[in-house]
Amino acid sequence: MDEKRIQGFFKPEEAHSPEQRRERLEAKLRRIVAHAWAKAPAFRAKLEAAGVGPEDIRTVEDLQKLPITEKADLVQLQKKDPPFGGFVARPGEELRRLFVSPGPIYEPWDKDYKDDRWAEALFACGFRPGDTGLITFSFHMVPFAFMLDASLAALGCRSVPTGVGNTELQIQTLRDLGVEAYLGTPSFLKTIANRVQELGLDPRKDLRLAVGFVAAEMLPESLRAELEETFGMLIRQSYGTADVGCLSYECFHKEGMHFVEEAIVEIVDPETGRALGPGQPGEVVATNFDETYPLIRFGTGDLSSFTEEACPCGRTSAKLTRIMGRVDQVTKVKGMFVHPGQVDQVAARFPQLRAWRVVVTREKHQDVMTFQAELREPLSDTAGLEAGLKAALQEILRLKGLVEFVGSGTIPQGGKKVEDQRVWD
Repeated sequence: MDEKRIQGFFKPEEAHSPEQRRERLEAKLRRIVAHAWAKAPAFRAKLEAAGVGPEDIRTVEDLQKLPITEKADLVQLQKKDPPFGGFVARPGEELRRLFVSPGPIYEPWDKDYKDDRWAEALFACGFRPGDTGLITFSFHMVPFAFMLDASLAALGCRSVPTGVGNTELQIQTLRDLGVEAYLGTPSFLKTIANRVQELGLDPRKDLRLAVGFVAAEMLPESLRAELEETFGMLIRQSYGTADVGCLSYECFHKEGMHFVEEAIVEIVDPETGRALGPGQPGEVVATNFDETYPLIRFGTGDLSSFTEEACPCGRTSAKLTRIMGRVDQVTKVKGMFVHPGQVDQVAARFPQLRAWRVVVTREKHQDVMTFQAELREPLSDTAGLEAGLKAALQEILRLKGLVEFVGSGTIPQGGKKVEDQRVWD
C-alpha cells in the first residue's frame, strides 16, 4: 500500500486536543443556536416550547435541554409548513438545488458548498490530490453524490459522476480512465468484482483501483477482506446522513469511526434524550453548523456507541464503534431508507391483498428485498399482479424487489411492515 494513503490529516491545524476541540465546538454551537433562533422559525418554536432561549445553550451538555428532531418529524413539519418545515435559515434565492429524499423530505443546497466534512473523511480513507474518483451513488433527487463530487474537488481530485447501475460501462470507465478511487456501496463494488472476473479480466492488473470509500450499507469484515484482496485496494467506510452531513469516518487503523471536526455528535438514550457515556448504546444525535440548514439535535434513528480510546493515527476525537441497527422500524436497504408507511402505499394500490410486509435478507453480500403478500381470494394467474407490485416498489421505494405470495396466516397480524432478517458477520 502506498504510504501516502495512510498518513496525515485533512487539516493538521485542526487536530485539536479534546479540550481544544470542545472549546472550539462550543463557540460554534453558541453562534449557530443564535443564528437558528433568529432565522429558522421551526427551531425557535422548539426552543420556546421547551422554555429555553439561545442564552441557555452554552455547552455541549446544555443541548440536553432541547428536544430531539427526528427524521420522521421533518416529514410532518414540511407538510404543515412547506417546503422545508421552517428549518431553512436563508432566503430561497440563495439556494442552488432542492433535493427530494425518501419520505419525501425536501432538502436545500447552498449556492456555495463549504462543508469539508466528507472531504475530511475521504482523506482519512486514503484519497489524495490527483486521484480520479468514480462516484456510483445516485445523482437522482438525493444530495449525497453531489456532496461527494464537491468534496473530491476540495481535495484536488477529479470526479467521474456515473451514478448507479450500468456495470459493464462502469468497468470500461474504470479501465479507460485509469480510475484510482471508488465511491459507492460495498455491494455494488462486489457486483463490479464479479463482472470483471466473468469478463476474463484481472481486477488487480486490468484496473488501477487503490482506495475505496463505501457508505449507505453495512460493511461486513468478510466482504471488506474479500474486496481488498480482489482489487488490492484499501477500503474504508464513513457514516452520516443526507440531512445532517458526515458525522464519522474510519482511518487506516479501523478502530472505530472518528467523529468529524465540524459537528457535535451525541449518543443518547432513545427514551429520555439524555446523553450516554462511552460504551453505552443509544441513538446517534447530531448538531451541524450549517447556516443555511441548521439541524440542532437531529436524531438519525441509528443505534451506536462511542469510545474515547486513543487511535494510532494520532487523531484525538472520540469514535463511533459500529452502527447496530435502527431505533424505529425504518430500515436501510441498498443504501435507501424504507419506511413502513411506504410499504402500505404500495399495498394500497392493490385491493387483491389482505396482508403484506417487506422482508429484507442478505445473500452473497447483497441486500434482497421481498414484498410478501397474502391474497384475499385465490388467483389462477398472479403474473400481472406480481408485475404491478414490482413496478410500485420501484416507484415508491426506489428499489427493485422480489414479490412472494404466501399462504393465509403467514404474515402476523399487527407485525412489522418491514422485517429485517439480515445477519451480519
